[in-house]
Amino acid sequence: MSTVAAYAAIEPRRDRESFSISDLSAEFDVTPRALRFYEDEGLISPERRGTARIYSHRDRARLAWILRGKRVGFSLGEIREMIDLYDVGDGRNTQRAVTIDRCRQRIALLEAQKRDIDAAIAELDDFVALLDTNPHPKDA
Repeated sequence: MSTVAAYAAIEPRRDRESFSISDLSAEFDVTPRALRFYEDEGLISPERRGTARIYSHRDRARLAWILRGKRVGFSLGEIREMIDLYDVGDGRNTQRAVTIDRCRQRIALLEAQKRDIDAAIAELDDFVALLDTNPHPKDA
């Protein structure tokens, strides 16, 4: 299993040599249009046989990576940088290190946003409680 597949927690498909656009659309619950978009963006590179797109195991693993990255808020540019590091040729050490760093940065950002959201909710709860106990403030 490639590291991309391992990072994306996707099981290899040893029963298949390749995948059609319909196969991947169904498996990942994405539209064919989304797959064509990722192809246009250079994130996946299916082989062409006439007008048919034939996706490799590598394309499938990259798609899993793309979708996971999107779910956690990475931009397509950030995702591209991380998955392209697979080809650096250093045993995926750079890819692993960069991805871990980016994930930790994203976690820190989300934790800060969560604290801000929790503080805003608490402030709103206090405000509602104040309004509930004093429905007709004289100084408002």
